[in-house]
Amino acid sequence: MSNPIHQNRRALSATEIVTQLSQLNGEQPQGWRLIDGSLEKTFSFRNFHETMGFANAVAFIANAEDHHPDLALSYGKCTVRFNTHDVNGISVSDFFCASKVDALLT
Repeated sequence: MSNPIHQNRRALSATEIVTQLSQLNGEQPQGWRLIDGSLEKTFSFRNFHETMGFANAVAFIANAEDHHPDLALSYGKCTVRFNTHDVNGISVSDFFCASKVDALLT
């Protein structure tokens, strides 16, 4: 891993997750949520072409960061789920990559 954010990572505590989640979402009403031990957010698009373009951009980020989310695709929707398997929880890497995914649409 070349990005230092991903080195020496550990599972965050519940308090750290709540704090990070609040910072990540800011004022977004439909922000990232904690679901079944993962950060999850569903993005909506006008059509399948836009959905696939977004999914490919997420794949580019994931490859560059060597931190890969689960993606669920359908017509006009893409759900992104991050967690850190090697720490069996949520780490700073998940929040870092989630913020990069959000930046795709700003």
